[in-house]
Amino acid sequence: MECIFCNIRDRKAEAEIVFEDENILAFLDIQPVNYGHTLVITKKHYDNFLTVPKDELDKLIHAVQFIAGAVKRSMNADGFNVISNNGNPAGQSVYHFHFHIIPRFNNDFTIKPRIKTYGSDTMHDYGDQIRSFISKYKDIYNG
Repeated sequence: MECIFCNIRDRKAEAEIVFEDENILAFLDIQPVNYGHTLVITKKHYDNFLTVPKDELDKLIHAVQFIAGAVKRSMNADGFNVISNNGNPAGQSVYHFHFHIIPRFNNDFTIKPRIKTYGSDTMHDYGDQIRSFISKYKDIYNG
């Protein structure tokens, strides 16, 4: 399947590139939430956050931190969001893992998710579910 971000990396598709090194590429989103909205990708193709190897993720997050500072300062933004959408229900539309850096300004827009409320013991039950998976797979974390 053709990947637009791989095509941008390979210069087969146009993009306004703002940063590049041997591992990372950053370019402006063609459908920005705010001007300066930047996408940061690994040059190697990974479908989502869970498939990126630790060493690649370390390089990526370091670049995101640096680029976010540049985006915030250059856009004179009041703040910024760093967002990663993983899977269709989360809003992922390009299946090449990436971070969005969105400059934010006072009173630009509001994100209002529908907040849920835990029942009397359900918070503990959900915690147990997560802890069970962590316990089962902790060797992956330590390895």
